[in-house]
Amino acid sequence: MRSLLRSRDARLLLGGETISLFGDWALLIVLGIWAKSLTGSNAAAGLVFFVFSFGRLAAPLAGLLADRVRRRPLMIAADVFNGASVLLLLLVHDRSDAWLIYVVALLYSLGGSVFESARAALLRLVFPEEKLPEANGLLQTITQGLRLFAPLAGAGLYAAVGGGAVAVVDAATFAVSAVTLSALRVHEARPERHEHTFLVEVSAGARHILATPALKRMLAGGVIAMLVLGFAETVVFALLDAVGKPPSFLGVTSTIQGIGSIAGGLTAAAALRRVGDVRLVALGLLGFAAGDALFLVPSLGTLFVGFFIAGIGITWAIVAYMTALQLRTPLPLQGRVSGAADVGLTVPQTLSIAGGAALSTVVPYQVLVVAMAAVTGVAALYLARGPELSPAASLEAAG
Repeated sequence: MRSLLRSRDARLLLGGETISLFGDWALLIVLGIWAKSLTGSNAAAGLVFFVFSFGRLAAPLAGLLADRVRRRPLMIAADVFNGASVLLLLLVHDRSDAWLIYVVALLYSLGGSVFESARAALLRLVFPEEKLPEANGLLQTITQGLRLFAPLAGAGLYAAVGGGAVAVVDAATFAVSAVTLSALRVHEARPERHEHTFLVEVSAGARHILATPALKRMLAGGVIAMLVLGFAETVVFALLDAVGKPPSFLGVTSTIQGIGSIAGGLTAAAALRRVGDVRLVALGLLGFAAGDALFLVPSLGTLFVGFFIAGIGITWAIVAYMTALQLRTPLPLQGRVSGAADVGLTVPQTLSIAGGAALSTVVPYQVLVVAMAAVTGVAALYLARGPELSPAASLEAAG
């Protein structure tokens, strides 16, 4: 990990990301808590995450944009857009203003799609390809590790002075990210334009994934899992009710998951080289399924253990998938492949968030937990039983 931080650009990029992600984790948790507090409805809280996921459907267009312009200026523009969008929350005062929470969730998602599509390619320019597993592991350690205190800080700030203060803090973190990106010295060549139709250009990422067996298999396994994982956005509030905790306690459970995610991020690169990218995604999903299964026992102890295991699993899966997308994709297609992969998982996730919110009103939460664990386990077995390149070949593919 230390070798990654010897580069000035790497330090600036990861430092800005750390500050910005702190704001993301603090605000996103508050959006759900705020909606629940204003409406008293678990479904209304889950709807926040549905709207956020719905915005991710624009990812292919975001990916096309990221492949047609220089990535660093585009990421700066996305930071400015998101920073301005969250300040709309200053207008939320009572239940009649709750609709603004959903507007901000949508805008936040759109800006994030653009930023992340551009970042996928920028990482290839900042880090050598052989260091991408460590870079992605460190980025996910930072991303998920911020669960240790960012959600708790966001929930605490919300409880103390309200959601408007959290919005201002988040806007400030976007400003910091924009400044650090401006200071990068990385060289970006002007992307080449191709004389193809819009449909051919925007679908190039999806076609690349479908033509690459390992990426196609990982996407298929991810789709199976996402058909039920969106239930968690609503189930978590029912779990808190079951153990007698208020919605703001979600900050504590997110912190526990963050501890597991740190463990996952620190071990992901070594695990990736040992078992390969496809099977590490499988192991990650299996860990997530095991963590979900523990939610059937309504006690704080098992709840904490479940979130910890799920944190390890989700981080392994993310690092393996991100690295596979980067190493198996030519740089000119990086944004569109990232966007296609994003929307390929977002569609089933969005449907499952909506389904979870609806089903939570007619079935016990335990039914949703069983479905999450069983289907995610099936997705893991599907990936584990498939062919896998040797670990070394997996990392050199498409290189």
